[in-house]
Amino acid sequence: MWNRRKEEEAPRTGSPLSGSPLPGPVAPMEGMPVSTTPTGYQAARNTATIGENVLIAGQIFAKEDLVIDGQIDGTIELLEHKVTIGKAARVKATVKAREVVIHGTVHGNVEASDKIDLRRDAHLVGDIRAARIAIEDGAIFKGSIDVTKVEVPKAAPRPATSAAPTQTPVAATNSQQAMAAGAGEQKR
Repeated sequence: MWNRRKEEEAPRTGSPLSGSPLPGPVAPMEGMPVSTTPTGYQAARNTATIGENVLIAGQIFAKEDLVIDGQIDGTIELLEHKVTIGKAARVKATVKAREVVIHGTVHGNVEASDKIDLRRDAHLVGDIRAARIAIEDGAIFKGSIDVTKVEVPKAAPRPATSAAPTQTPVAATNSQQAMAAGAGEQKR
């Protein structure tokens, strides 16, 4: 009783190791961004999202991945990125991207430089053009398919050297052939 410290008298509210108080509920701050990532899809850090209640009539050009759950009327171009069309999406557009994953409804042509993936809830009316195509059981597809080759960049031709070629490699090759022929005769 006489040797008590102030720390012992006060009730502990923190963890036993740190002695700091436990964090309470954090109130949201005004102007703080709120996540609108649709449930069921994994969105990367550089992914834009068009929500279910959004209607866009026009052209979409992006330099990041895109998840669509709303309604689009027009064109979508993400030539170096991935487009995911969600289950709630209703798209009437021409879609061009590196990779296209369709869960919802698309009326229009779809072109991908890499892959098109029609999931089981997908409904696509239009032509497909891609290097790789995957269609799950249950997906509805009406249109034509054009499988394209993946273009591998060709190596640039090496510039010719201006110096005259030396005879050393040829002489070495001839001497190596002579030694190999002599070694073959010695083994016999």
